[in-house]
Amino acid sequence: MKLAISAMTLALFVGGALASTAQAQQTNYPQPYIGGDALFWELNRDNGPDRDSVGLRLNGGFKFNDYFAVEGHVAGGGSDGPAELDSLVGAYAKGIVPISQEFRLYGLLGGTEVDLGGDSDNGVSYGAGAEFDMSPNLSVGADLMRYLDKSNYDVDAASVGLRYRF
Repeated sequence: MKLAISAMTLALFVGGALASTAQAQQTNYPQPYIGGDALFWELNRDNGPDRDSVGLRLNGGFKFNDYFAVEGHVAGGGSDGPAELDSLVGAYAKGIVPISQEFRLYGLLGGTEVDLGGDSDNGVSYGAGAEFDMSPNLSVGADLMRYLDKSNYDVDAASVGLRYRF
């Protein structure tokens, strides 16, 4: 626990020190980016036990200006009993609210196909997150997503990871 707190403190200090260099960067659009996240997913059933686990999510997209991007997610991994995240594939419109040069809030809206233990389903997805620049091309981010919202279950996920902008 002490190691995790020390690592978080160091990351915040380094991120703050590098943020001043991020302010001087001139952005050319469209700006492609890629990222990787730890994905903490949860299957919430109306009738039956809930399931949750940790997987890996890769994402990428194109930022067209300071306020809009398109983004794709591909994820998999983790199992809890009979529920295993075989795959998750989605595409989203991303609305961005710049709070400062280094910090942004965003919302995602799109569609996702999820395959859990051989059962595949798709639907409208939405979520929100935040991103903080640690250097001119590297940021750390976190988001909460509702990937599926069905009548008898839903699939939610929280993620945290890194993004690299080209």
